[in-house]
Amino acid sequence: MVATGNFYWDDLILIGRASTMPILSWDYLGHSHDGHFMPAAFLVAGISTVLAPVHWVAPAITLLVLQALASVSVWRMIRVLTAPADGGPRRGLVELASVGALAFYLFTPMTVPSFVWWAAGLNALPMQAAMAWIVADAVLLARGVADPRRVRRIVIRSSLIFLLALTFFEKSLFILPVAFVVAVLVSRANSRPDDDAAAHGTGALGVAFVNGRRLWAPLAVIFVAWGLLFFSVSDATAGQHSVSQTAQLVWRSINRGVIPALVGGPWNWERWVPSPPMGFSATWMVVLGWLLVAAVVIWAVRARVGAVAVLVCTALYLVAAQIPVMWNRSSANTALELAQTIRYLPDAALVLTIALALLIAAPVRRKAGEPQQISDIGRVSTAAGVALAVAAALAFASSLISTASYQSSWTDDPTGAYLANAKRALAANRDNTMFDQALPLEVLLPVAYPYNQISATFGRLDDRPTFGDSTDRLFVLDNAGNLTPGAVTPRRTIKAGRGTCARPEVTGPAALRLDGPLIDWRWTIALGYCSNITGDAEMSLAGGHAVRVRLAAGLHVLYVQLDGHGTEVRIRPVTPSLAVHTGDGRVGEVVDARLLGQ
Repeated sequence: MVATGNFYWDDLILIGRASTMPILSWDYLGHSHDGHFMPAAFLVAGISTVLAPVHWVAPAITLLVLQALASVSVWRMIRVLTAPADGGPRRGLVELASVGALAFYLFTPMTVPSFVWWAAGLNALPMQAAMAWIVADAVLLARGVADPRRVRRIVIRSSLIFLLALTFFEKSLFILPVAFVVAVLVSRANSRPDDDAAAHGTGALGVAFVNGRRLWAPLAVIFVAWGLLFFSVSDATAGQHSVSQTAQLVWRSINRGVIPALVGGPWNWERWVPSPPMGFSATWMVVLGWLLVAAVVIWAVRARVGAVAVLVCTALYLVAAQIPVMWNRSSANTALELAQTIRYLPDAALVLTIALALLIAAPVRRKAGEPQQISDIGRVSTAAGVALAVAAALAFASSLISTASYQSSWTDDPTGAYLANAKRALAANRDNTMFDQALPLEVLLPVAYPYNQISATFGRLDDRPTFGDSTDRLFVLDNAGNLTPGAVTPRRTIKAGRGTCARPEVTGPAALRLDGPLIDWRWTIALGYCSNITGDAEMSLAGGHAVRVRLAAGLHVLYVQLDGHGTEVRIRPVTPSLAVHTGDGRVGEVVDARLLGQ
């Protein structure tokens, strides 16, 4: 998917910002991007843009490296969670189930949309890696680490990782409560009636807190400090929000996102350009997902000690973690299908993986008179084992079908082809000045202005023309990114001056009358002229700044963009002895010349 991927939407905004400002400035790093405060993500995007502007290789490598880190961290976490409390050898079924938990994390469709989309991956992948690592460290401390130097290492390491994750994504604040709850659950599962903590009434909560107090203190300080910083610089709460729509979005995210993903869905992904793909699961797949949830709940409650606490905490996270982002997205213009993009669920997939590992490692519920068993899958008959293996294989195959469908939904995305064509076209026109223009609506909508302009997207390229306010050769990029002659629409016209090339009439400040008024806007003027010498002149509209233009000796056409309004275009020769005869002209918008039949 990475090999065939390309930039999309927010990726171009990140590129545009990195192309128009210093990447080490606070204006760049501290910007609130759609409610997100993510200086490290901006820094990575800026470095990638500087090193390889508008080239997919750097983002692809970034995604692969971050996913590799996250995957290794998750495997380490699973190994720590499923390790026997007494340090004894692992049982074969536990080992097999651990691999199954890792496979769920690696292949569930919940982690796909946030991975292949560069901007989303810069948020989600560091959070996944950090959450997995810190959860494992918290569990190690909760079980008791006697070596002070090792404790110090764990505390410093996890604190730095937590801070780093926050610089990529403010949602990483959830890491602290998740790590603490997991530590409590593990302490509860490993407790014995004859433990000192139990004897003194401390309980699992006390054990997790006391054993990990060296870790909780710095994490809590970072949590509070970063939370205050986030709310001081972010505009996440700006705009109008709806409680009812937030509830609907959260419910749809669970019912149409999490539940079908448990059985490898959805299989059908649809993309309404320029929106990201949305998953549409068949009713049978949603029902099957809920049946799977019911089966796991029944099995866990009957077969595992402490399963209820694990299941309740998991359900609370799945709902609570969706509320802030859905509240931020709730407005009159937000469609409920937003929740079906599933790009807000990668951390939910990780929490579900944690729950699986906890259930795998939980003590087996015994019958009266039987010895307690720890870290075993329990009594599994041959038939049940075969059924479980078949179900896992089907879920795996279903996930691959969903992933393939997701990838195919991007086949009609025009962004990659547009960017490739535009880079070639700009390189071919490097010797001419070009006007700025917006990217096609299918690539980036005007709501992203000014980062939807080609000067922002391609600003870091070396092999490109200069973007300016005047030119003597008008070219534009068409919707496919190809270079094509441009033209100016005849919103208003300018009549030729009364002079001639032999006797130019403009020798000082003059006004070129229009055939009607202009509203306050950025207008493009196409003006034929004849100049006695090569020199500079200034042109302006009422209410706008003057633009200096270069006039070449002889008969030529000038294209210039001016801000303002009024009924005349003002022109003033700047170079001494410059005299100009103006021909017919027009004032309007720049378009592909083919649209005007030219």
